[in-house]
Amino acid sequence: KYPKDLHIIQLDNGGFHSSLNLNIPENVILLFQPAYSPEVNPIERLWKYIKEQLKWQTFDNLEELREAVEKSLGKLSKEIVASLTGWKFILDALSVADI
Repeated sequence: KYPKDLHIIQLDNGGFHSSLNLNIPENVILLFQPAYSPEVNPIERLWKYIKEQLKWQTFDNLEELREAVEKSLGKLSKEIVASLTGWKFILDALSVADI
């Protein structure tokens, strides 16, 4: 969908994240985190932030929850996302990759 953008995919080194025959486009960087270490996965901090926004709300059904999550995600600024996910080790990896 975004062939001209740079995409960084962080993988948790699970056995299912391996392949002998994988063609990775030039605009995709795979960033492997240590096995069994969800604490270094930036998405975990993002979800924690979203859950904090929703913690006092109740939902009658899954659709209401889905809408609330989408609304919270829609309110995220680039600055907030960067502060939650722009960890030094990720930025260092991009620097080493000359990006």
